[in-house]
Amino acid sequence: MNNILLLLAVLAVFVTPTALVWLLGRREGFPRWMLLAFLLAGWLTVFAGWALSQRAQPFLFPDTSPCFSTRTTPVSQYFPPDSFCRHAGGELRTVNGPDAKLAFWAAATTTVAMAGTAVVWRRRRV
Repeated sequence: MNNILLLLAVLAVFVTPTALVWLLGRREGFPRWMLLAFLLAGWLTVFAGWALSQRAQPFLFPDTSPCFSTRTTPVSQYFPPDSFCRHAGGELRTVNGPDAKLAFWAAATTTVAMAGTAVVWRRRRV
């Protein structure tokens, strides 16, 4: 029963939105490379954002959570995605480095650029 629920969740969360974007894009006549770049960058944005915002949560990654060993309170920020440890003095210290944030912003920028490119491409075609 759990496998069926997992399969339905994967279908609802990943397969359906991807298929809808692909089918609507092909119906409008967008090139395959544009749709593929948009979908890959979009999913990378989603997964990188989730990982950045949840990295400090000890219940998800108990042994590797940066806040677990310091006995501090984790704080999540969802946009822009980041995780912090709140220390005794009330200071928030990020647990994500600049490279991880750069990967998120590069993927997010590519996603928006592909959507903008599709609009320009569509207007020039009409």
